[in-house]
Amino acid sequence: MEVVIVPDAQAGGELIAEAMAQLLRRKPDALLGVATGSTPLPIYQALTAKVRSGAVDASRARIAQLDEYVGLPASHPESYRSVLRREVLEPLGLSMDAFMGPDGEAEDVQAACEAYDRALAEAGGVDLQLLGIGTDGHIGFNEPCSSLASRTRIKTLTEQTRVDNARFFEGDIDQVPHHVITQGIGTILEARHLVLLATGEGKADAVAATVEGPVAAVCPASALQLHPHATVVVDEAAASKLKLADYFRHTYANKPEWQGI
Repeated sequence: MEVVIVPDAQAGGELIAEAMAQLLRRKPDALLGVATGSTPLPIYQALTAKVRSGAVDASRARIAQLDEYVGLPASHPESYRSVLRREVLEPLGLSMDAFMGPDGEAEDVQAACEAYDRALAEAGGVDLQLLGIGTDGHIGFNEPCSSLASRTRIKTLTEQTRVDNARFFEGDIDQVPHHVITQGIGTILEARHLVLLATGEGKADAVAATVEGPVAAVCPASALQLHPHATVVVDEAAASKLKLADYFRHTYANKPEWQGI
């Protein structure tokens, strides 16, 4: 696992967007796994700027969804399909034809989960998967004690997660669904490159557990230690609990520039 410490969220967004741009230059039809929430917005903004300036062509890119609410209509403004359309597809000039995601409205949710896992495999697999991290170490909606071998499946949201997400539903927790479909940790680990961005002091404990703690289901993100190409990008605040921070700064400063992240 490579840890890159950046000054702030904007620097992290630019660094990751450039890695995505380099991937698209090598593989124009790359399948990009994307996440929702406020943390990845600097990435999407930086990549959009590169596309609009002509620095990279994203017209053939494909977009894969990490998770989705169960029972929320796809047309609902807070369905993750709608959020990603607004924040990723439309800014990059892509249509919904480029989008892959699980069917949160399916009558048979388990079948929809299995179908999405198959679809990702049939599409050739995710080339680069963006991840955020919760304060409890969750990735996607894989809450603590999720199986490290888990596949795409239905999960019940914790009360804290529903409280946190109520801000997107007019502050009304009763509007927040109780269930989601999420790629499992085992599914996530099949992506060729995992890139986790964490910013803010509130994520410092989770980052330390992910990077320097044991691989354990109590911190789902620690499974990234098992991946052959995982990159954790953190700002100074999120890196504040890392014991090896100076080592991570030294190794990144001295790596060959052509390696990228």
